[in-house]
Amino acid sequence: MNIINLYEQANPETKGNFQKAINSTVQVKESHDESKYDDEWITKMEETIRYLDNILRNPNRFIVNEEEIVKIELARRITVDSIKHLSKNTNLIQDYNKKTGEVRPSKILNINKEESFNTYENRFIYSLINNMKMYIERKKREVLEVGSLKDEKMIDYKATSHLGKEKIEISLNIHTNLQEKESNKTSPIERIAKLEQQIQDLTSSEVYKNLVKLHVAPVVSPIKKTNLILKNTNFQYALSLWNYLQSHMEPSSARNKYNKNYTDNSTLKEMMDESFTLNYLIVQTLNKENITNKEKENLAEKVVENMVNSLLNLDEVSLDEILNLVGQKYTKVKYKNKASLTEIEKIYKDAINKYTEKIDNLKVENHNE
Repeated sequence: MNIINLYEQANPETKGNFQKAINSTVQVKESHDESKYDDEWITKMEETIRYLDNILRNPNRFIVNEEEIVKIELARRITVDSIKHLSKNTNLIQDYNKKTGEVRPSKILNINKEESFNTYENRFIYSLINNMKMYIERKKREVLEVGSLKDEKMIDYKATSHLGKEKIEISLNIHTNLQEKESNKTSPIERIAKLEQQIQDLTSSEVYKNLVKLHVAPVVSPIKKTNLILKNTNFQYALSLWNYLQSHMEPSSARNKYNKNYTDNSTLKEMMDESFTLNYLIVQTLNKENITNKEKENLAEKVVENMVNSLLNLDEVSLDEILNLVGQKYTKVKYKNKASLTEIEKIYKDAINKYTEKIDNLKVENHNE
């Protein structure tokens, strides 16, 4: 018999009287200490790093013309713009030959064309990388203990009850202790270390080092919505990370800790009292031979009720059919039990007869001797 059947088949009057007589106390202690770390910012950076790398590998640039008036012998390249400048500044002409039309200037405009990385878009990426470095340094100080949980509960239940002259007592202590730490995935410290290495690679790029040398001023919010920043996928991810870092400056770690010690008089106490009743019924199974006629009747009623419920679940079964089925089964089982008993009696009698016959033969043999 399982626990559920034991409780359901018990005498309702016995259970009711037992529960009414219960006098119990439930003392509860709870200790909880949980530390969580929100690693969303790490994930955000991890997702964006490759797009920043794409930008620095194919940087935005423009041509810078550096104009300088130098001595003619130092001029590296004479361009159309150099001639136009000389025609407007005749004071730079040293000698002019009217016969040949030859012009000898003393100085001339020299134009050097160079590519420059000093664009707003590149300064934006340069500033974002620096912001990432500072953000990581601040967040690293928070990562001391993450993903840990300590949870401890203790229930101390004491109760007494009585049925007639019988007194029943119970003392029960339940203690649970849970301690765990996340170990099934890479820790934030390891992920941060990898991020720092990837950012170090970004700062080793030609674009970043060039902007460092130029001592460019960092860009600040709000970011200008240039065509490149708005339409280029790489810059869209960079802008998303910029906005995220600006709006998530609060601490990423959270701790939930409490200790409670109290006497419970609510649902928990009711369940413990019901459990006390069940434990008493379990103890009573030691005296099964003392089962009363009333309990036998209750058990029989329960069996019949279950059987009828099962039959009623069948479609379109009438009362006459139910009575007929029950009658047939009753006759069959009763005949089977009687047949089994008759067979056992026959075997037993045969064994007795054989034993008696064997004894008689031994007596005859001894007498003849």
